[in-house]
Amino acid sequence: MGITSSAMLVELNLSVWTASKLDKAETSKVTTNNSAVKGAAQVRKNLMAGTSYRKDIADYAAGCRLWHNSQTLPWAEKGARLIPTSLFMDYKSEANVRKATFNKMVNEFITVYPSLVQTAQNYLVGLFDPADYPDAEVVRSKFGYRQVFSPVPESGDFRLQVADQDLQELREQYEESFNSRIADAMREPWDRLHKTLTSISSKLTAVEGDDEKKRYHDTLITNAQGLCAMLTHLNITKDPKLEDARRQLELTMLGADMDMIKEDPHVRSVMKDKVDNILKQFEW
Repeated sequence: MGITSSAMLVELNLSVWTASKLDKAETSKVTTNNSAVKGAAQVRKNLMAGTSYRKDIADYAAGCRLWHNSQTLPWAEKGARLIPTSLFMDYKSEANVRKATFNKMVNEFITVYPSLVQTAQNYLVGLFDPADYPDAEVVRSKFGYRQVFSPVPESGDFRLQVADQDLQELREQYEESFNSRIADAMREPWDRLHKTLTSISSKLTAVEGDDEKKRYHDTLITNAQGLCAMLTHLNITKDPKLEDARRQLELTMLGADMDMIKEDPHVRSVMKDKVDNILKQFEW
């Protein structure tokens, strides 16, 4: 099964009003009073000072971007990413919930926007300028949650009326770029696996006199298990080595008990040996 049937492209564009404004007059005062050259400093106003509504939306959007990246693989330098077709339904369902939540937060923000401006005036005092504040509907337009799905272009698919020699050159260039993007996309699952394995190994490393200070959390097990489940989808090229490494980690975590890990140095040592063995087997 080729890449074009095992994955598709998804582009997520999230926009949030910054509510930040350069105060040129105050900036000029600061530089002049300190004998500084022009451009040495800036005074920027938080137009939503005293409230967290806008920041809450920005934080939620940042979380959505992190979730999106965790479910997908890199494709272009910016914009579209690869999503395995096996994840599409779950991804789309979660994305719909996130979009609805984002829009609900924006609607609530716009509803109370006039009162938030008043609150900001109380906080900014002499820095407040009503001209800094757009109308509510203009502010609304600065928020957006947009998502576009598209097929992965067929390798070497050109429908151009050009000379055969030029067409061949274009095909070769595209083929090289296509293969490079696939290689970059498949580098990420390996990197995620390597990061998880090295983190587990580090946490389980015995240091004399340090056992009482170390704290072991359930995430040592659950993060690894979650990654193993995700890698069954992200291995879009069906790389047998990646599946072998994934399966070994899955077996290592099978039946792992956090209470025993916390209490028994031998259990920690055995698990660390298994993890280190996985790290030694593959070229990372």
